[in-house]
Amino acid sequence: MCGIVGLFLKDKALEPQLGRLLAGMLEVMSDRGPDSAGFAVYGDGREGYVKLSLRMPAGFDFDVVEAGLRGLVGAEVDLVVRDSHVIAEIPAAKEALVRALIAEKHPEITVVGSGARMEIYKEVGLPATVAARFGLAQMRGSHGIGHTRMATESAVTTNGAHPFSTGPDQCLVHNGSLSNHNAVRRGLIRDGIRFETENDSEVAAGYLTHELAKGAPLSEALHSALDALDGFYTFVVGTESGFGVLRDPIACKPAVMAETDAYVAFGSEYRALAGLPGIETARVFEPEPATVYFWERAA
Repeated sequence: MCGIVGLFLKDKALEPQLGRLLAGMLEVMSDRGPDSAGFAVYGDGREGYVKLSLRMPAGFDFDVVEAGLRGLVGAEVDLVVRDSHVIAEIPAAKEALVRALIAEKHPEITVVGSGARMEIYKEVGLPATVAARFGLAQMRGSHGIGHTRMATESAVTTNGAHPFSTGPDQCLVHNGSLSNHNAVRRGLIRDGIRFETENDSEVAAGYLTHELAKGAPLSEALHSALDALDGFYTFVVGTESGFGVLRDPIACKPAVMAETDAYVAFGSEYRALAGLPGIETARVFEPEPATVYFWERAA
């Protein structure tokens, strides 16, 4: 079943409230998926730097990890520990070296995502618990997406939790099921896309990454997904500057949106939006089938 939410802020004055608002939206969706939860937040970034979202195993020795990263990158690395995740902000030119170090010396560490502005957090547990563990309510940013999962196609594990990220500053949450994901996966692997799980949602993320890498804007990549991906699905997608929504041509999965001068919001159900400021005067609508909705922040 699953529950998905997204919030794109047009009004910069609301950016300090992004995490609090997103956490409230996600918690309301708890009964749509109690197995695991996750979210991505697009916050501040530094030119020439990239953030790696790293998930650590239980009982990890942070000092060992920190020493290895600082030995490779030096004082240029900035590390923030949030429960089981570490955000490592490093010079973009050193990303390949850091990934190689992690793969060789710390294979138990999972690189959940990377990007100039994107941070991803996900764990097994209810949305309120997961959000509290990572301090979502205190995070600020321009936009974010979230997911609470009912595991129907794979085991209840953190690896199976959303969001999925297969490209820089790009992630996806998904409600539904793809019927041709194995065939699409094989084609994407031949084209160099890497996957960490068997989850069909990661295939959808990989497909969009592949299209974006060819130079297509997110809006065009979502349009092409209508031809490439079969099944019942609703996608909410984030990029460094954009926020997109797409439902399949039948659109049997629930979805509702709200737009004001201050924000655009998405929820699997209206109750996820009911606590947002100004919702009383928002334009509330159900996104149409096979229609791409896309918003982008000003540079």
